Amino acid sequence: MRTIGVVRSSSDEASAWAAALRDDSDGYAAVFDQNLDRVYRHALRLARNPHDAEDLTASAFLELWRRRKHVRVVDGSVLPWLLVTVTNLEHNHARGQRRYRSLLAALPRGEDSRAAADIAMEHMAADSAAESVRQALGKLGPSDAALIALTAFEHFAPGQAAAALGISPGAARTRLHRARARMASELGASAEQGPGAVSMEEMR
Repeated sequence: MRTIGVVRSSSDEASAWAAALRDDSDGYAAVFDQNLDRVYRHALRLARNPHDAEDLTASAFLELWRRRKHVRVVDGSVLPWLLVTVTNLEHNHARGQRRYRSLLAALPRGEDSRAAADIAMEHMAADSAAESVRQALGKLGPSDAALIALTAFEHFAPGQAAAALGISPGAARTRLHRARARMASELGASAEQGPGAVSMEEMR
């Protein structure tokens, strides 16, 4: 029975990812365990239900393994790439077309990981607020939605988000300003229609 060390820092993840690039399944499993909860939380933010979020999460990790030689690593972490990939998959309607729950269960991972759904649901806002955010994000283009996800939700710096998307920091700041303004407008419209909406300030 294999034993996987728990990844506790970006340097640990960088080492595990280097092993994954050598086709080491234990290295990939460590990266999987480190990032699963946050990737699923973001997927649940975009999806209409937990089952779709599971499909998005599994698809993103499958793409991570398939395209591991070409993944953009930001400050030693593949998390920004995973979050961008989840956003793009959702915008491409990948969820619902392919059911990857069995694949997700088969991917290498540590034995002591908590269920992603349990952790994510502990931190999700009320359903009505989550739906407002999902609808607002859905009205943005994939890249702009990814910028919001990386900076407002996952607290990456604009420069890190730019690196994940392969654009210049200046372009990221300009697009982020426009995206935040549109998100604020969409969330404000939702608030006028009823309770449960969230503001851009609350998303920081």
